[in-house]
Amino acid sequence: MRIVVMSDSHGNRDALEKIFEKTADSGNIFIHLGDGERELDSIRSMYPSLDIRHIAGNCDSMSMSPNIDIIAAGGIKILCTHGHMHGVKYGTEALRSLARDNYCRVVLFGHTHCRYQTLEDGVYLLNPGSCSCPRDFSEPSFGWVDITPSGIVTNIVEL
Repeated sequence: MRIVVMSDSHGNRDALEKIFEKTADSGNIFIHLGDGERELDSIRSMYPSLDIRHIAGNCDSMSMSPNIDIIAAGGIKILCTHGHMHGVKYGTEALRSLARDNYCRVVLFGHTHCRYQTLEDGVYLLNPGSCSCPRDFSEPSFGWVDITPSGIVTNIVEL
């Protein structure tokens, strides 16, 4: 199972189009981690058969999407959040604690516009960076999580 993860598109519909052009045939679930709901809605109309989900970010005003979601995929639980309500600019301890409390093996988050992936305390953390305006002096990016019988693999891909 492959989960395609993107965040912080901030109005850049072209960036989302590129991600979906590259991954529509290989992804099982597509998760936008916030700050891009309007352009994601237009992408949804292009790919009505795909499982596309959205988490509200701090710039998604009036969003009806959740601020946090826990999904089950490939036999594991995944915590999805934008991150602004969990202090992700100052570290990941709050996210790891929330993941442990909810028996989640993976945490997906955005908000910082900086790529991040690691395995900490048995929890995989992935911030795909920004697909539009990165702040870590790297190219725009997105990520994916592969869940297989052999284990979990996270990856960050340049757009």
